[in-house]
Amino acid sequence: MTVSKSKPISQNGTRIPKPVLYASSSGPSRALYGSILLIIALTILLMATRFTLSCSLQYPALAVAARHFRSQPFCLKASSLSLPKYYPTQLPKSPPCPLWSSSFLLCLHSLHWSAKTSTRSTTTVRSFAAASPSKSTVSQPPSGMTSVGDKNPLLTDFNFPPFDSIEAEHVRPGIRALLKELEGELEELEKTVEPTWPKLVEPLEKIIDRITVVWGAINHLKSVKDSSELRAAIEEVQPEKVAFDLKLSQSKPIYNAYKAIRGSPDWDSLSDARKRIVETSIEEAILSGIALEDDKREQFNKIEQELAKLSRMFEENVLDATKKYENVITDKKDIEGLPATALGLAAQTAVTKGHENATAENGPWIITLDAPSLMSVMQHARNRTLREEVYRAYVTRASSGDLDNTPIIDQILQLRLEKAKLLGYNNHGEVSMATKMATVDKALELLEKIRAASWDPAVKDMEDLKQFSKSQGALEADNLNHWDLSFWSERLRESKYEINEEELRPYFSLPKVMDGLFNLAKMLFGINIEAADGLAPVWNNDVRFYCVNDSSGSAIAYFYFDPYSRPSEKRGGAWMDEVVSRSRVLSRDGVSPRLPVAHMVCNQMPPVGNKPSLMTFREVETVFHEFGHALQHMLTKQDEGLVAGIRKIEWDAVELPSQFMENWCYHRDTLMGIAKHYETGESLPEDIYKKLLAARTFRAGSLSLRQLRFATVDLELHTKYVPGGSESIYDVDRRVSERTQVLPPLPDDRFLCSFSHIFAGGYAAGYYSYKWAEVLSADAFSAFEDAGLHDEKAVKETGNRFRETILALGGGKAPLEVFVEFRGREPSPEALLRHNGLLPVTASA
Repeated sequence: MTVSKSKPISQNGTRIPKPVLYASSSGPSRALYGSILLIIALTILLMATRFTLSCSLQYPALAVAARHFRSQPFCLKASSLSLPKYYPTQLPKSPPCPLWSSSFLLCLHSLHWSAKTSTRSTTTVRSFAAASPSKSTVSQPPSGMTSVGDKNPLLTDFNFPPFDSIEAEHVRPGIRALLKELEGELEELEKTVEPTWPKLVEPLEKIIDRITVVWGAINHLKSVKDSSELRAAIEEVQPEKVAFDLKLSQSKPIYNAYKAIRGSPDWDSLSDARKRIVETSIEEAILSGIALEDDKREQFNKIEQELAKLSRMFEENVLDATKKYENVITDKKDIEGLPATALGLAAQTAVTKGHENATAENGPWIITLDAPSLMSVMQHARNRTLREEVYRAYVTRASSGDLDNTPIIDQILQLRLEKAKLLGYNNHGEVSMATKMATVDKALELLEKIRAASWDPAVKDMEDLKQFSKSQGALEADNLNHWDLSFWSERLRESKYEINEEELRPYFSLPKVMDGLFNLAKMLFGINIEAADGLAPVWNNDVRFYCVNDSSGSAIAYFYFDPYSRPSEKRGGAWMDEVVSRSRVLSRDGVSPRLPVAHMVCNQMPPVGNKPSLMTFREVETVFHEFGHALQHMLTKQDEGLVAGIRKIEWDAVELPSQFMENWCYHRDTLMGIAKHYETGESLPEDIYKKLLAARTFRAGSLSLRQLRFATVDLELHTKYVPGGSESIYDVDRRVSERTQVLPPLPDDRFLCSFSHIFAGGYAAGYYSYKWAEVLSADAFSAFEDAGLHDEKAVKETGNRFRETILALGGGKAPLEVFVEFRGREPSPEALLRHNGLLPVTASA
């Protein structure tokens, strides 16, 4: 008899029993019998293969379950296959960061309120973060949605969105069918509504959640898997979706029921979270025009429809303009200075564009405006002409021809002003601040305080660059321009700190970075993160799926991670978004709340050749940043779905956990745990770590001013600018730049035409939020410094307090109250200025 001495390991890390075939031991009859059995077994195996392939196409959920549990030899009918309780039995089923921060140009957020080539495989385990899923990983996925159809994947009862199945052709019929059903449910709710939680908030949450999840899924695909067909489909149904949103937000019966709850004798007995839901819902209804007279409300609704359309057009123009630029280089002299990783990426891009024989050594090479390509040129290309061309192309994106966003910006600003006037406000800035921590005056006061502290250091930064470039014999030393700053800054950094970011890449491979990040999360917050690839459908083969477990091994959340740049179909930047939120009301078993699921999306350099993705330190910061957002969404303990995770958190507080996590990139134990050479396993030398730490404040004044330019021009455009007046939007930008840029922008600088944060995202009159939240995050991190960063016990205790307040309470309590609960006092900007090297040492002594 043949017996397996070792059992093969399945994809999810479990061991699979190897079949044992019994052979003859007593004569021909037994041999013949054994042969027949063998033939039968092989026949069944062939049928199983065929059925499994068929099953994967017809019943994706069953295919996922079978692949994951390895418990069925072939696809059976649903009635005869024992599935885990969280898989549906009805078949077929399928289971915005600052433009210039420490993460540089890589971080563009599109948070949940606002964003062609892809495999459909959901089972391939990627090469980074090699943890295997445990039993807990697959035991408790989130509850799904109520089924409203069986053919269109958007209308199926899923636990995780069927990203591998959704096509453009599903959008029109899917959204229209869903809206029709939800409109019926809304009408029924309006007829039967009572000022009680079960009769008002719970049915309303179900309606809101279903459209949020489905609309979020298709817009997510538009961001990561863009196509003209998908765009056209979304464009066609968007007005219908906006009309439904307005009908929901302007429902008088619902509005009156909320007001009745607030005025009831039971008001004081409600939890903080429920009070927040009531109060914010009333406030949002007013800002949605519910109190307007019929003719004004009709005008308001037309404005909302047009703004949605214009924002979509703005973002599409930016994406198309970015994709449109390609610089094909055939002479290696033209790209001298570019590191090997950049040459490899440029050649790899050339291959995808039809240059089949392109190599890193001999080219041709294609330069694009996607972040990894752009930054390599700006920081390392010795060819000044190339740097100038790429820079000009970048700052003039979407500002000419059919893709010109200038008239769109003017229309957006005009409509926002009209909307503000209808609501009784003086400008859109006041409307924006109505739901934020700050006021316009308070935001401007903070920006000016930081500007005053940053100006002189920024002037010195420029003088240092001039002197250094002159010492290196640079012909442009006396006339440094924008395309010179990054190049000479990198050379000065290398000279001053002996740090070459490209030479550090081998120490920051994505697998090690993710392992280190997950270890940090375990230490700070007591969670375990494990790979769960294959459990949820994904939109691209490079996407990873993870399960977050608590200390007892129970699943508490899930998240997707899409790390690599794909210029042809994926928009630039990095962002976190919600897929579904934690919710008691949407519990499937009536006991356990639905678990939260998040997206984490980055645009870093993909693997080149046999190498893993090797990251710059800024890219490491970006991953930590987005993970901070995801943590606040995933570690919430708030069961009221309308204020769980990042929902209802004031916009100027929502960056707190993301910027907080960036600080840990400079924590010695964390960084040294991450920084391992991908080939040798050698740790980052201690002296290099110290240089990285010293370089943290390098050009901090200049970087701070650039952020302040964006924040200030945003507020100027939304508070003082008069569309169609004597000043153009570019006049405003130049005026703001006089106080926020040591080197004035180019006369043809049109960065506003690609400023998606404020014209296609949620940061209109809110970009200051990055600096506002930086104050909160730096002060929060200072609590760990006060406890002692080398005291692991104290760090864990402080981390637990951070988790139980900042991360756990979600939008169920005002962010200032949450901060005070964590820190014991109100926030102070001193920690931020100190971290950035902008606070004199004597002043903090």
